[in-house]
Amino acid sequence: MNAPPGSLPVSYADVADAARRLAGIAHRTPVLTSRTVDERTGAQVFFKCENFQRMGAFKFRGAYNALAQLSPEARRRGVLAYSSGNHAQAVALAGRLLGVRTTIVMPEDAPAVKLAATRGYGGEVVTYDRRAAAREALGAAIARERGLTVIPPYDHPHVVAGQGTAAQELFDEAGALDWLFVCCGGGGLLSGCAIAAAQLAPGCKVVGVEPAAGDDATRSFRTRTLQTVHNPDTIADGARTPSLGTVTFPLVLAYVHDMMTVSDADLLAAMRYLWERMKIVVEPTGALAAAGLLAGAHDTRGRRIGVVISGGNVDLETICGLIT
Repeated sequence: MNAPPGSLPVSYADVADAARRLAGIAHRTPVLTSRTVDERTGAQVFFKCENFQRMGAFKFRGAYNALAQLSPEARRRGVLAYSSGNHAQAVALAGRLLGVRTTIVMPEDAPAVKLAATRGYGGEVVTYDRRAAAREALGAAIARERGLTVIPPYDHPHVVAGQGTAAQELFDEAGALDWLFVCCGGGGLLSGCAIAAAQLAPGCKVVGVEPAAGDDATRSFRTRTLQTVHNPDTIADGARTPSLGTVTFPLVLAYVHDMMTVSDADLLAAMRYLWERMKIVVEPTGALAAAGLLAGAHDTRGRRIGVVISGGNVDLETICGLIT
C-alpha cells in the first residue's frame, strides 16, 4: 500500500455498495477451472469469466453502478460515453434498463459486432476517425452542446467501484488467492479488483497485464509518473486507451503489485488456447490476463491463481482471419 486508503478516490466500502446495487441486475458470472491449465502452469487456476456478463463484458458492472447514482435531472437529460465497444454497449444497456437516453462516441473502425450491439441496446452512436480526432474532446463538445453527463470508460469512482465487484465475487467463490491477473486498459477493472483483493485476500499479489504496443500503464507504474500512448496498434481494442486516469493512476500505484505486457501474438495464442481447451469465447482484450499468466513471467507454481477473463465480444470475421 503506497497511500493511505482515506486519501484515495475509491475504497472497498464503495465496492461493497456497488455489489448491493448490482445484486439481481448484473450476472454473477461463473468461476471456471481447467486441469489442462493447472498442469501447464503447475498452479491451481480460477478463471472469473466476465465474458458471460450482460452485454458480454465486465463493463456492465461499472456502467450500471454509475448510471444508477445519477440525479433525476441528470437522468432526464441523458448521458454520453466514449468507447471502442464494451463500455459503449454497457452504457447503452444500463441506460435502457434505467430509462436514460445514451449517446455513444465510437471509432468508425470499432469491431462491427460492438457497433451493432451498441445500437441494438438503444444507444445513439456517433462515429469518428480515431487517427484524426480525440474521443475525449469530441465527447466533451457533444456533451456540452446537448447538456449530457459524461460517463467515462474507466476514470470515474463509480465505474471503478462497480468493476471491483468482479473480484469480490471471485474471492467469495474461490477463497483466498496468492496471485490475481487482471487486464489493463485505463485501469478501471484493475484498480477495482486490486481494492477488493486488498480487503478480501491481503496476501494476494495483483498483476496488471496490457498489450506491448500500449504499455503506458506499465511505464507509469515503473516510473511513478503518468505516461501516455497514442492510438496503439494492437488487436486488444479495449486496451487502446491513451493513459491511466486521475482516478485510476493513484489506485494502481497504491494497490497493484506489478505490471507486465504481452504481444499480440501472445494474445492470439491465449485466445486459441482458451477456445480449444476451455470451450469459452474470449476476445483479445479479454485474454490479456490469461496471456500474462501463461507467459510464465511470475513464479506461480504451487499457488492459487485468479485470472479475470474480461470479455467475449469477438468480431469473428476479423479474428478468424488472424488465427492460423
